Amino acid sequence: MTTTTTPRTAEDLLDLDAPGRRLEMLDGEVIELAPAGARHGKAAIKIGARLSAHVERRGLGEVFAAETGFILARDPDTVRAPDVAFVANDRLPPGGLPHGFMESAPDLAVEVVSPGDSEGYTLAKAGQWLQYGSRLVWIIYPETRTVAIYKSPNDIQVLTEADTLTGAPVVAGFSCPVEDLF
Repeated sequence: MTTTTTPRTAEDLLDLDAPGRRLEMLDGEVIELAPAGARHGKAAIKIGARLSAHVERRGLGEVFAAETGFILARDPDTVRAPDVAFVANDRLPPGGLPHGFMESAPDLAVEVVSPGDSEGYTLAKAGQWLQYGSRLVWIIYPETRTVAIYKSPNDIQVLTEADTLTGAPVVAGFSCPVEDLF
């Protein structure tokens, strides 16, 4: 992961000519992330596909794939992109989806941990999603085949392959055996 030192805006980030690069912004600084590994990608697509099918079938809102930016703060700007995100119908922009980044945190942010992600980085990112308005955060750990569920900084549950992941109370009716994500 590398960063720039020139503060920028979310709009500057959107306009950057950076094909093939994974970029986010933290406090006005552009952060470049390494490409995801195979286990990361497999877990992300598995949860994304299941979540998307469920949400679409029930008309609950919109599910977004990795690299969809969400503006969490302005001046200085912070733009994060979870591996999978869900926004409920009542929180979608009234005029339709923007061409640029979403202007708020998703209701559900899903992060898949890569081998190079430190525990501190992962916990900070989960906390940031909650701080800026996500109601639920799932952190998927492919290496240990577990999922940590954050409903608040103090309400954390860890699931193993023997458990079932649910979307309650944010994604009504969603459930998936944890073992199916790996």
